[in-house]
Amino acid sequence: MTETSPQKPTQPVLIVAGVTASGKSALALDVAEAFDGIIINADSMQVYREIPVISAAPTAADMARVPHRLYGVLPITDPCSAGRWRDMVAAEIEAAHAAGKLPVVVGGTGLYIKALMSGMNDLPASDPAIREELTGQLVMRGEESFRAALAAIDPLAEKAIRQGDRQRLLRAMEVYRISGRALSDWRRTPANPPPSHWRFQVITVLPPRDEVYAACEARFDRMLEAGALEEARAVYAFDRNLPGMKAVGLPELFDHLDEDVDIQTAAILARQATRRYAKRQFTWLRHQINSNFVLETKYSERNRDEIINFIRQTVLTPLD
Repeated sequence: MTETSPQKPTQPVLIVAGVTASGKSALALDVAEAFDGIIINADSMQVYREIPVISAAPTAADMARVPHRLYGVLPITDPCSAGRWRDMVAAEIEAAHAAGKLPVVVGGTGLYIKALMSGMNDLPASDPAIREELTGQLVMRGEESFRAALAAIDPLAEKAIRQGDRQRLLRAMEVYRISGRALSDWRRTPANPPPSHWRFQVITVLPPRDEVYAACEARFDRMLEAGALEEARAVYAFDRNLPGMKAVGLPELFDHLDEDVDIQTAAILARQATRRYAKRQFTWLRHQINSNFVLETKYSERNRDEIINFIRQTVLTPLD
């Protein structure tokens, strides 16, 4: 008779998802303080260490209140994919559980949250040598010719990649070069699910749009005062096709540093980009994630007791 290992008891994983400027980080901070938690980053830009102001990463004062993980852990020249982040966040969740802490995963990057909750296909890891070779081909041949070559081997992937998105073009070609399988074929295979002993509870913060857009207007001005332009200047010479170089507000500041626009125009364009980003987040969070609790106002102290009671009654209550 084959012995089976005992099933692990379920352990909570709290996800705090929300649009930009919604107060989700403050919510996560209050929750982590109240329940001895560890905050784990689920924002694709906050993993990069050179742009804490532009990515609205937690402040040093916030990080001193409770432990924070996966903030500023990579240089902007080292691209982070959803699959790579999934592996990193899984290790942090298990470490939190082992320490008797509540993992509080907070962010607004929909692809990352989906990767955590639903799993992902085990795509081959990036190969630096192949990536460098393909990058050279792309530069030499141009995007149109490179795209045509991808379409010949993986038309579905090529069709899904918007014009100018060189990172995804390179990744699709790289996957084929490494594995001999088209990226679209990989995506049709079943995803690896998250561990069965994780019990997800999701809080979504979705304030009225006009409140969010007003907060976006004010936020970029504060970022400029806090050193956003200096951050842009520090990474100015890096490859503009790197994922981190597309952080909201950064391309607009590059336009200013390129002397294409003045700083006032750059700020206007950055605010517009922030509103468009928030709009995409609204759409994704309303239609792509099943929430256990939706806060339809910007988080503040007046919501704290309601959130704390929800967590005490649901997140920390074991399943029967």
